[in-house]
Amino acid sequence: MTEKTAASNGLDTAPVLELDPLIDDPGTRIIVCCGAGGVGKTTTAAALGVRAAERGRRVVVLTIDPARRLAQSMGIDSLDNVPRKVEGIKGSDGGELHAMMLDMKRTFDEIVEAHADADRARAILENPFYQSLSAGFAGTQEYMAMEKLGQLRARDEWDLIVVDTPPSRSALDFLDAPKRLGSFLDGKFIKLLMAPAKVGGRAGMKFLNVGMSMMTGTLGKLLGGQFLKDVQTFVAAMDTMFGGFRTRADATYKLLQAPGTAFLVVATPERDALREAAYFVERLAAEHMPLAGLVLNRVHGSGAARLSAERARAAAENLDEGRIVDQEGGKTSGRGSRATSPESPHLATAADALPGSEAAPTAEADADVKELTAGLLRLHAERMQVLAREQRTRDRFTALHPEVAVAEVAALPGDVHDLAGLRSIGERLTLGRMP
Repeated sequence: MTEKTAASNGLDTAPVLELDPLIDDPGTRIIVCCGAGGVGKTTTAAALGVRAAERGRRVVVLTIDPARRLAQSMGIDSLDNVPRKVEGIKGSDGGELHAMMLDMKRTFDEIVEAHADADRARAILENPFYQSLSAGFAGTQEYMAMEKLGQLRARDEWDLIVVDTPPSRSALDFLDAPKRLGSFLDGKFIKLLMAPAKVGGRAGMKFLNVGMSMMTGTLGKLLGGQFLKDVQTFVAAMDTMFGGFRTRADATYKLLQAPGTAFLVVATPERDALREAAYFVERLAAEHMPLAGLVLNRVHGSGAARLSAERARAAAENLDEGRIVDQEGGKTSGRGSRATSPESPHLATAADALPGSEAAPTAEADADVKELTAGLLRLHAERMQVLAREQRTRDRFTALHPEVAVAEVAALPGDVHDLAGLRSIGERLTLGRMP
């Protein structure tokens, strides 16, 4: 697709994502914020939670972000696996906000404790292989996020659950986790380790003595005999629970596809982030997941957008040379004159406000004013180049996915660190478009 084609299908033609109706709708029970790492998923999830709570809903925000920024911005010392009420919410009609951060291992432990008798649960929890698996097996964090989401929804204590998906290398890991864990549990290695227990009796002992001795002899050299024994003990103890993992994963996956769930793809107006966002939009469509739209964070703007980068740069060069272009007449005026173009009132206003610009009593003051004005013009030119690059990137995405509703969030000068900042983000989210 050419630049021209992309531009002709630009962001202005994309539908506006209206978030207030989404969070106000009592039928919306789950909002999943997903996207590449570092695009503001955690802040978006928290801001939506604050806004929904202050509009009267009972909300819990589940974050998987280990940076603990969510706790800090909500005035909580720390978050854990238990929802904590956030104070300072100006809710109406009983609106409340709770927040929690996924504790991967604790969630896994809770599953074991809930689905095994006391002796078997203790044997599993104390097993060295289980301890390694629950703390760092690939996909465990994403799977446990799905487990926790299923638990929260089953309790039916909250009107709305907002999920901040894990900061994975790929945003798709959240959707793939149940399938990956199911593949692990159904894998040949696990089945082979489970076979002796399933066969039982003399046949089982014969299999164990012949087949397993060959396998354990080889794997023992590669992995270590004790490690292999730990794995076998773990598999024997977990055998009756494997089906439950798959069943719950399937149930949560269907919950994500059901009416009442909305996915928000979060991105920044950068090429890599929007490329991943496009990939995620396509994957959600393929999996029949309900996509609400795209949240585009950290979008830059300018209060003097009518002054182009080229004209600002040319004006700065003219000031450096001791002259300035008369924009109306297209001619160069003398030293100390000012551009009077109706298209650059912000430039004139800025120059009026500079120190020494009222009287300009000396040549030195006049030179300082011109130097400062030229610097401001160059900064403006750089900002306009950023705006143009962001616009081209957004237009490419919109040309590929014209049906996706978009909400733009203006870039903030600093980080969000309190409820006031989250409220500000929430207000910007619901504007839909940059003013």
